[in-house]
Amino acid sequence: MARRWESRFAVNHLGHFALASGLHRALAAARGARIVAVSSSTHLYSPVVFDDIHFAFRSHDPLLAYAQSKTANVLFAVGASIRWADDGITANAAGPGPIDARCTSHGPGGLFVPPGLRKTPQQAAATAVLLAVPPLLEAAGGRYFSDCNEAAPVSQRPVGYPQILRSVAGYALDPGNAGRLWDTSVRLLG
Repeated sequence: MARRWESRFAVNHLGHFALASGLHRALAAARGARIVAVSSSTHLYSPVVFDDIHFAFRSHDPLLAYAQSKTANVLFAVGASIRWADDGITANAAGPGPIDARCTSHGPGGLFVPPGLRKTPQQAAATAVLLAVPPLLEAAGGRYFSDCNEAAPVSQRPVGYPQILRSVAGYALDPGNAGRLWDTSVRLLG
């Protein structure tokens, strides 16, 4: 029987989950390994809908599907930090922000990103590099960073780009959601 996975969830989360899980022993042997999950502020548009991850019962919406997959990236970082801390592995999520590239003038679902808020690829990569390299963040795990700063947890999606880019949804940092996603991912990957 063919798997009917929602493609954004499969590519943005399950593929990365499988890779990290497959590398777990090597990462643990490195003592001090870091994982940087690249997410997006778009995660603020949807939690992981555990009862219908693959849109079997809901009408498929590309923006919500992308948002759910980006929430999964943050939850993976939370889950990996909890499960693999004793192995010396730290995981965090980075939101690169809107990138000034021809293919990203409109975000998922046609969200328009004003030109003045788009970043160069180098600016967008800065947060991921910060999470991967300096000793400052060696033991800081299960967090979401944007613009080289830890984002502020919010209970509802803020209005306006500056606030959105500096925020992380509380549901994306929830250890219970992270555990449920981890178990679901293991089950889906068999």
